[in-house]
Amino acid sequence: MDKLCQCCGMPMNKAEDFGTNADGTLNDDYCVYCYQGGKFTSDCTMEEQIEENLKYVAEFNKAAGVQFTAETARAEMQKFFPTLKRWKK
Repeated sequence: MDKLCQCCGMPMNKAEDFGTNADGTLNDDYCVYCYQGGKFTSDCTMEEQIEENLKYVAEFNKAAGVQFTAETARAEMQKFFPTLKRWKK
C-alpha cells in the first residue's frame, strides 16, 4: 500500500510525491504539497485542510472509482483526519 501524507491523506508512491526535510532529504510522513524544507507549507487547521481537499473530490472519485459528494467526502475526512499524525491530539 502507498504511504499516505500524514497531513492531507494523499497517497505518496513515488519520490516526487514526498515532502522534504530542512536538509533536503525526503520526508516519509508528509507530501510535497504539505511539507517543504522542513516545515509545513500552510499554517492551517484540520478543518481548513479538509476544505482544501474538497477541491479535489472529482479527481479522487475518478482515481478511486467512487462517487463521493462534497458532503460525504467532508464527513469521511472528518472521521479520517484525526488519525493522521499532524492532526492527532
